[in-house]
Amino acid sequence: MRGLLVGAALAALAALAVALRGAAQAGQAAPPDSFLVALATNRGRIVVAVHRDWAPRGSDRVYELVRARFYDGARFFRVIPGFVAQFGLPGDPQVGKTWAARTIPDDPVRRSNTRGTVTFASAGPNTRTTQLFFNLADNARLDALGFAPIGRVVEGWVIAGALNGKYGEAPSQDAIRRQGNAYLTRAFPALDYIRTARVVREWR
Repeated sequence: MRGLLVGAALAALAALAVALRGAAQAGQAAPPDSFLVALATNRGRIVVAVHRDWAPRGSDRVYELVRARFYDGARFFRVIPGFVAQFGLPGDPQVGKTWAARTIPDDPVRRSNTRGTVTFASAGPNTRTTQLFFNLADNARLDALGFAPIGRVVEGWVIAGALNGKYGEAPSQDAIRRQGNAYLTRAFPALDYIRTARVVREWR
């Protein structure tokens, strides 16, 4: 009898493990061909259309980050009017640490950095992680430097183009990485920010 009970318990555990593995796999959806990301900001809604055929590695990373709610609470910490509005360092430094070493290889530049496009920031070849920027003007000179756009703002461009640029490049990225939003709220309280970032539509 005891052997039967042990066998039944082991079988139940095995079934549970299979079910949990299946649920985990179901939650890891394959990246779509293109998708819309809605950024609910303190100024209003900005929608970005991301296209995998523009930059597949970058597109897949954005999909992964948004589904992980990585950008929730992130500040637009580097806004240079007539150039770019940059974001993608999380408010929680512990979250940032988990992504800091997860670089992705560069994508070929298939679209120009025209006004309204969205592109990964980087510190050199093959160093992209989480930071993105809106091109606030036609910045075609970035094409030759390897900056590959992953999508374009399709809604809320007036909002994107009016993000607070009073601080320029003053916020320290090193300080943001160490202290997160605690540093930005204290030193740069007027920065605009993302309340939530969600995938709202997909095409496969």
